[in-house]
Amino acid sequence: MAKQGKKYLEAVKLIDSEATYEPLEAIELVKKAATAKFDESVEVAVRLGVDPRKQDQAVRGVVVLPHGTGKTKRVLVFAKGEKVKEAEAAGADFVGDADMINKIQQGWFEFDVCVATPDMMAEVGKLGRILGGKGLMPNPKAGTVTFDVAKAVQEIKAGKIEYRLDKAGQIHAPIGKVSFDAEKLNENLKSLIDALNRAKPAAAKGVYLKNIAVSSTMGPGARVSTAVYR
Repeated sequence: MAKQGKKYLEAVKLIDSEATYEPLEAIELVKKAATAKFDESVEVAVRLGVDPRKQDQAVRGVVVLPHGTGKTKRVLVFAKGEKVKEAEAAGADFVGDADMINKIQQGWFEFDVCVATPDMMAEVGKLGRILGGKGLMPNPKAGTVTFDVAKAVQEIKAGKIEYRLDKAGQIHAPIGKVSFDAEKLNENLKSLIDALNRAKPAAAKGVYLKNIAVSSTMGPGARVSTAVYR
């Protein structure tokens, strides 16, 4: 087991690992316990009362955080014709069709999110193994396969994130930076949890929101009360 640094051990003392905090209090503690020299991300982990092995209990979707994530994402749009101009006008960092597909096949990955118009998916599908392995493949459920490329790009730039249930039945997502006001982080957290509640599968039984915890990139986590979100 790696030896924890002195700063981390001091930060751990600020948060009672056995306690459950109200959302705003948990966020304030996480901010106080963040000791890294860089602006750490604030992340949330949510354990859901669903069976990740069952298709009818899958939880996946997108949400636009009201205050963004603090990170500007580089957006690549696969499009042609008039959609190229729309994507560029909306602020896409890279736009193209066969030329971009070829660049990626050559090993270029200077982007964070891919958007594609439906008529491009036959060609983009050739990159399935490459993009899929990095979680970058455009997907209709994530709103990244659409003819409304302007809206897609604008939402991503504004702070849209994708959430997806992992094999352990958990959702992990960023909700901002340590430098954000605690109130803004709290509003981002509420937006994410509200989206998860709306995405609750009909087949899910019993308690849906089992555990919520927030933490910074390098800091200890704080457990959040789920009562306020039910």
